[in-house]
Amino acid sequence: MLKALIKSLENKSLNPCPRQASLGPSSPIKLEKNHKIDLKEKTMKSEKKIIDRKQMEERLRESEEKYRLLVNNLPGVLYKGYKDWSVEFFDKKIELVVGYTTDDFNSKRMKWNDIIVEEDIETAREIFINALKTDKSYVREYRIKCKAGDIQWIQERGYIVCDNKGEIDFVSGVFFNITERKRAEEELLRIEKLESVGILAGGIAHDFNNILTTILGNVFLAKSQVTPEDEMFDLLSESETALARAQTLTRQLLTFAKGGVPVKEVATIKDILKESSLFVLRGSKSGCEFSIEEDLWLTEVDVGQISQVFNNIMINANQSMPEGGIIQVVAKNYVIEGKPRLPVKPGRHVKISITDQGVGISEKHLLNIFDPYFTTKQEGSGLGLATTYSIIKKHDGHITVESQLGVGTIFHIYLPASEKAVLQKEETRLIKGRGRILVMDDEAPLRKMVGRMLKILGYEPEFAKNGAEAIRMVKEAIEAEKPYDAVILDLTIPGGMGGKDAVKKLLEISPEVKAIVSSGYSDDPVLSNFQECGFKGVMPKPFEFLSLSKVLHEVLKGKGKN
Repeated sequence: MLKALIKSLENKSLNPCPRQASLGPSSPIKLEKNHKIDLKEKTMKSEKKIIDRKQMEERLRESEEKYRLLVNNLPGVLYKGYKDWSVEFFDKKIELVVGYTTDDFNSKRMKWNDIIVEEDIETAREIFINALKTDKSYVREYRIKCKAGDIQWIQERGYIVCDNKGEIDFVSGVFFNITERKRAEEELLRIEKLESVGILAGGIAHDFNNILTTILGNVFLAKSQVTPEDEMFDLLSESETALARAQTLTRQLLTFAKGGVPVKEVATIKDILKESSLFVLRGSKSGCEFSIEEDLWLTEVDVGQISQVFNNIMINANQSMPEGGIIQVVAKNYVIEGKPRLPVKPGRHVKISITDQGVGISEKHLLNIFDPYFTTKQEGSGLGLATTYSIIKKHDGHITVESQLGVGTIFHIYLPASEKAVLQKEETRLIKGRGRILVMDDEAPLRKMVGRMLKILGYEPEFAKNGAEAIRMVKEAIEAEKPYDAVILDLTIPGGMGGKDAVKKLLEISPEVKAIVSSGYSDDPVLSNFQECGFKGVMPKPFEFLSLSKVLHEVLKGKGKN
């Protein structure tokens, strides 16, 4: 038994810790493996964090690049500023808009209102104040003075950010350059003004031309009854001069009237330009220098209207130089390709530039110089440049102006070139004839005066007050086998049938009717397309004795255009 106890104690000494003994001889190796597994997991987690961080940084860089590209490609300029007009941040495009950089604003301590045109500041401030009372967002438009000295239109779309106390923290938004849009709007407004004034002007000029035709004809008839040595001859000559001025005024009124169409012919701008310029400057202190391309292209124009254009511009140029100076006139061939900057069709044009050395035109007046009745002169009607603008537009051309105070002004005119050849004109002389002529017009004095002219020319005149009466008389004359050789029809009869409707009825009665259209609306489309309306000739009012004789001769002899 003692041996068994000793053996039991020996066994306990060999295994002092039953729990440790249960691990067995391989337990130290198992601990080392677990330690390696934990280390590997920690390393993998660390590497994943690094990869995630790098991916996040890459996504951030991509996001920043996209934001940068977005900002750079935006048509506007982003900004952040404050209620005192100071600006903390602009994107880089600010220099393209105003010429100033962010550094300029910082170094010169400039505020945004320092470059806003003074007249626009109060309105811009009111819009800002109203935004505070509503949803804090606003849109305002105003002009700014750029670093280069030019004026640009800006549209600002902003939002006011307030703090917890309701005080303004900052203002953020975007600036858009809307100068081109504003110019287009001003151009449209100018056209609308011309159209509305043109309607009124056309009516006045029509009545005035009827009166002028009567006066001009009677003056001519009276002048033919006296000798050049007679004092009455001089008085009548002075009356003719005054009538010529009155004719010029009605032409100016009509050439920008709505629907006015120039009566065009192929002409050489070189000759018109030189004649008009030298005529205006005759006797003045100013001179003219011409630089005209040798093979200048032909144009299809209304010679009288284009002469008026050059007259008006040369008059303005001369008046801008009270002490005299040199006016430079340049005419050259000019091809407009691709999508044109100017509101004209691509192709061949003749470009005329007229430059003076005068006082110049201020920026605030430059946009209004083509408006009807706008003038900065003590004398003048304000119709000159408005008429000029309208004429050029009706010739499918364009006119622009550049000016600088104290330096001078340049007008650029663009007219489409023509492929046609110049027709040789016949010399106008008094041509007598024979035949029965019916004159239809609502003005009794005018009928009487034209009747006198026709008798002197050898014709037998009869008269009608309106289209209905003219139709009846023509029908009766045909039935009596005494048809009229020609019929002169006034285009517009207030309250009655005018010439356009009357000629249709007359041609139904007899296709052989030779009708001549006459109108105080000397730029009416019917006059420029009279053949299409059934007329054989055209005679705009006021007309002269020579014109009446020539038109009747051509129509009766079949030389008129058919």
